[in-house]
Amino acid sequence: MPLPPVSRRQFLATSGALLASSRVPAWAEIFQEGPKEDARRAEAAEAALARATALGASYADIRVNRYRRESIATRERQVQNVSRSTSYGLGLRVLVDGAWGFAATNRVEPAAAREAADQAVAIARANARLATRKVVLANAEKAVTTWTSAFKRDPFEVPLDTKIQFLMKLNEAALAVPGVSFVSSQVLFVDEQKYFASTEGSRITQRLVRTYPQFSTTAADRASGDFQTRPVVDRAQLIGYEYVEDYPWLADAEKAGHEVVEKLKSKPVAPGRYDIVVDPTQLFLAIHESVGHSTELDRALGFEANMAGTSFLKPPDAGKLRFGSNIVNLVGDRTQPGGLATTGFDDEGVRSERWHLVRDGRFVDWQTTRELAPLVGQQRSHGCLHADDWSSVPFPRMPNVSLEPAPAEITLEDLFSGIKRGLYIVGRGSSSIDQQRYNFQFGGAVIREIRDGKLGPMVRDAAYQSRTPDFWASCDGLGGPATYRLWGTSADGKGEPGQVNAVSHGCPPARFRNVTVLNTAAV
Repeated sequence: MPLPPVSRRQFLATSGALLASSRVPAWAEIFQEGPKEDARRAEAAEAALARATALGASYADIRVNRYRRESIATRERQVQNVSRSTSYGLGLRVLVDGAWGFAATNRVEPAAAREAADQAVAIARANARLATRKVVLANAEKAVTTWTSAFKRDPFEVPLDTKIQFLMKLNEAALAVPGVSFVSSQVLFVDEQKYFASTEGSRITQRLVRTYPQFSTTAADRASGDFQTRPVVDRAQLIGYEYVEDYPWLADAEKAGHEVVEKLKSKPVAPGRYDIVVDPTQLFLAIHESVGHSTELDRALGFEANMAGTSFLKPPDAGKLRFGSNIVNLVGDRTQPGGLATTGFDDEGVRSERWHLVRDGRFVDWQTTRELAPLVGQQRSHGCLHADDWSSVPFPRMPNVSLEPAPAEITLEDLFSGIKRGLYIVGRGSSSIDQQRYNFQFGGAVIREIRDGKLGPMVRDAAYQSRTPDFWASCDGLGGPATYRLWGTSADGKGEPGQVNAVSHGCPPARFRNVTVLNTAAV
């Protein structure tokens, strides 16, 4: 007998009920930690370093890392997925005859660590026969210490039902807005526990806890088949469960509901030249793509082109090239509170710091590692080495890259003033940038007209287009310290095989003059 047809609504209701009744194992069942594990970790690390040194390595370092992750996804009034995972293992780098070798294992014990050292040294010797240059490392201070990111409430100790109820309330806040058709939400928690040891004597223990909430609302006109979405994403921070409790997520969800309903009824933008004010929720993406990737030294040197291409910047440009207007100051920062790329030390034991990439509109410095710094005449790394797992080869990754606010208390309304015909761009939309991080266009989630210094109605299908130096040169206004916001993404890809990095970008709203705006629906 054929089964009766099942509607999509019935399927979602049934799958949600099944998931709710399924047993999710407690963390204690899949995650072990304690003094005994710490001792075994240290014993394995010492065995690996001793073996690598005995085999002729001039330098070696090891990362013994444990990761745990929890993700909860919902849609409307249903739980769609709950996942928990852990990973534990070690990765060993060795330098032999000026070339790198790497090996990893999920067996954290002395015998397996020595086997990894044997393999890493063999790979390094093979690489040395093919290398065209010898690796030289910048100096790094020996460090024996512990560092933990700031958090008040460990999200992995919060009951699963409490987290689900948060997402359900968030969904209800958006669905309560007349005209909202769908809403989806997700929260991800990540806990990294990292141990670093090197033949130079560093022994560093670190723990980093990150919280990633996000959601999206949709309004649909069933008669015409048109629909619009308002995603609220890229708000992850290096913080604990207090982020869920303290930030006004329900108010944001209700606001997003009203915005998506208005967006569905809004008119398309008229293409042309506009003065634009870009909100931190959108400007963070422009910073990431046009500044963050272009100032990665490995891309500028042609060592790396995967995922984001190379760079229009070249090594001789540092200290000379005009990158933006005089008010533009951009920093690399591995110390920024809440930043996703913030840490005490990078993955080769370099203490984190803050430095200028662009000062007073001039490009002045790069993102570097111990290997890259000497290639541009620097004596010390800026601490940008990272691997996304114990089994991954560490390589240069982006720090938090942020735009400094104006020193005076300039408000958003101050930035609107003086604009006769402009746009205010909020949130992430469509984006595109070339393989040298030079030509780009970025859309927004919510875009409003600015008329005679006042905020006007919403428009849709708009994206601003420019070239990196031209765009930043057109910046003539920045919000003050009170307008500064820090947003971040958990999925910055790079490398082959690909790795994912978490990174934040802080900025105030900023005003840019005479920028080309496209109607993306007409392109």
